[in-house]
Amino acid sequence: MSSHDSVPLESGAGVECDGEAARSLGAQGELAGEIDGFAVRSQQVRMAAAVESALQRQAPLVVEAGTGVGKTFAYLVPALQSGRRVIVSTGTRHLQDQLFHRDLPRVRAALALPVRAALLKGRANYLCQHRLAVARSDATGLGRDWVAQLEDVHAWAGRTRRGDIAELTGVAEDSGIWPWVTSTLENCLGQACEWFQQCHVVKARREAQEADLVVINHHLLCADLALKEEGFGDLLAGADAFIIDEAHQLPDTAARFFGLSLSSRQVLDLAQDSLREYVRATGSTQGLAAASQELERRVRDLRLAMGEEEQRAPWSRLAADPALAQALAPLRQALTVLREALAEAAGLGRGLDNCHQRAIKLDGLLEQTSGATPENYVHWFESWKNAFRIHLTPLDVAENFDSRRRGLPDCWVFTSATLSVNGGFEHFTRRLGLGQAQTLQLDSPFDYHNHALFYLPKGLPEPTAADFTERMLELTLKVVRASRGRAFVLFTSYRALHIAQRRLQAECPFPLLVQGSAPRNELLERFRELGNAVLLGTSSFWEGVDVRGEALSCVIIDKLPFASPGDPLWQARIEALQARGGNPFIEEQLPHAVITLKQGVGRLIRDVSDRGVLVVCDPRLVTKRYGKVFVNSLPAMRRTRDFDTVKTFFESTQVAQLS
Repeated sequence: MSSHDSVPLESGAGVECDGEAARSLGAQGELAGEIDGFAVRSQQVRMAAAVESALQRQAPLVVEAGTGVGKTFAYLVPALQSGRRVIVSTGTRHLQDQLFHRDLPRVRAALALPVRAALLKGRANYLCQHRLAVARSDATGLGRDWVAQLEDVHAWAGRTRRGDIAELTGVAEDSGIWPWVTSTLENCLGQACEWFQQCHVVKARREAQEADLVVINHHLLCADLALKEEGFGDLLAGADAFIIDEAHQLPDTAARFFGLSLSSRQVLDLAQDSLREYVRATGSTQGLAAASQELERRVRDLRLAMGEEEQRAPWSRLAADPALAQALAPLRQALTVLREALAEAAGLGRGLDNCHQRAIKLDGLLEQTSGATPENYVHWFESWKNAFRIHLTPLDVAENFDSRRRGLPDCWVFTSATLSVNGGFEHFTRRLGLGQAQTLQLDSPFDYHNHALFYLPKGLPEPTAADFTERMLELTLKVVRASRGRAFVLFTSYRALHIAQRRLQAECPFPLLVQGSAPRNELLERFRELGNAVLLGTSSFWEGVDVRGEALSCVIIDKLPFASPGDPLWQARIEALQARGGNPFIEEQLPHAVITLKQGVGRLIRDVSDRGVLVVCDPRLVTKRYGKVFVNSLPAMRRTRDFDTVKTFFESTQVAQLS
């Protein structure tokens, strides 16, 4: 066994299940006695025992826990009982809130343990009193809706204790007003701020410092590991153990934070903040208005030089274009002029001093991100209608992540429903440098064999065929008629989704919900309420979506979700692996597609009584040798290539529901 090999714990073999955590999750345990509807699951017990052992041994552990295992309880119970300081990191802020406000209180109450817990988010999630005051002193440029929302925020500011913007449900999570009233690392004044003693970010961090268990998210974790920028390094160093939920998302999150990026938003914010702080300090616009406006104009010019269309492409595509150089030079000059003007204004106000430091940093960042590409980095950019971002992303984060992890306590538990490929964890452990971690794979306790049917249609063309999407949609209409709606149709591209929207709006006999027509949570709520809807979605609906019961009885997937080889990050990874003599398809492209497919399939069966049909319309599952890798990585379902079998399944399900 090499130093890079993980150590498997075969589905519970080698895991002693007689520890404190296992007993608590057993038939006579505290959770069975205190939590309504609690059911003992052997997989959950085995996972809890493995986590308890890892906490005691202070050793890394990787656990794949299939849908229904109950992994949250399986790690919370041993974490709370351990007496150690534990940090739990989740994939998103939504999962953070769910874990902290719903799951954690139930487990803590059942165990009757006086464990102090804290919720800590990134600073952009907390109201900044200084930014609110600045925004209200000069709301120039804000539309009527934003001005009304600003006043809603001001009214809420007087009554909130935590300052968590998730509390203010009357203002949308993605409202453009939030950047005006929250801080970033760049514009935070720190201890120089007049509101420092009442700062919600500072108070949240103090609570976290005093807590036994802290719930954070991957962005916060990686920001501090990579950049030490979130200011809670003492919290990480003081922890005894780390539990990473939704761990399949961590490698990509880490890659973003171990690199560099510059956005048009950062530069525009500097220009606007500089002028507002100057007006607030002096009562005049003279001295900074011209410099601020010129910088804004040069940012817009650079966006135009990138081309009209929205793109995600290698920086080299732009670097040779004379128009880019013609736009970059004036932007650098405008940033220099503003930086010098801010230097002259030094001492007029803390906000202006902060803007001066931001200008110095952005000057250096612009030089780095628009200059030569460092070795082993991917240099790429994204552009939208009115914005852009330039990235320098490391090709491999394993060494960086592992070195920083080794500077902290050794106990790291990584868990998700989708970590293994064809029964192995090599893809995940290699990406994070987890060579000697123990691994444990626990299948879902749900009865996939009797409750799910895997349909691989006959007669569909290869996905590269010109008529593939139309043929796939013909089949989709047949299936959703048999399922009486109640379906997710998941696509690997927006182009296919838009084609489907046009076709199904005319022919689908059931309510049609389309990603992008409303916020995701609103679409899901309507889907549940309607009970017979068909929802069309792309990547954001492949994971993190939980619809239980009859409302979702069919998941249709158009193609195997291989990443586009034209994507700049994938293109660079492929070339780097080829240069090392590796096999990019086997080592990267196939494992990534398998894990993504597992996420999509995971939408189908969400509860013990759920029944449904999975349809994958890609014939490569049958015609290509690698198709077996996908099939072997999915739950064990009955398979069919016969549409009549699908109809019979839905008919028998309907009879069972009526009886």
